[in-house]
Amino acid sequence: QVQVVESGGGLVQAGGSLRLSCAASGSIFSSNAMGWYRQAPGKQRELVAVIFSGGSTNYADSVKGRFTISRDNAKNMVYLQMNSLKPEDTAVYYCNVRQFTVYTYNYWGQGTQVTVSS
Repeated sequence: QVQVVESGGGLVQAGGSLRLSCAASGSIFSSNAMGWYRQAPGKQRELVAVIFSGGSTNYADSVKGRFTISRDNAKNMVYLQMNSLKPEDTAVYYCNVRQFTVYTYNYWGQGTQVTVSS
């Protein structure tokens, strides 16, 4: 079992920045991916960014050039640096840990609220 906890959300003005942190603990296998998803009211949860254990990354088109995902493998932590925030970035942001073994398992944090005012 893997435990996932996010932090760093808050209220910011458009154009501002926030840095989200996610701490994972438990039995984490070497083959894994850590990512950030977000869900706005009335909308489906969507992938924001993901980083694999080998270091490769993927970003949603809407955040490319503004958000940066990174990880510290020694600490089992993943970060999301969010710059040039827009009101449409307002959502609950969730950290996800995906373990690649014989089967694939997903673990989720409780979410952290990000609100961007205009």
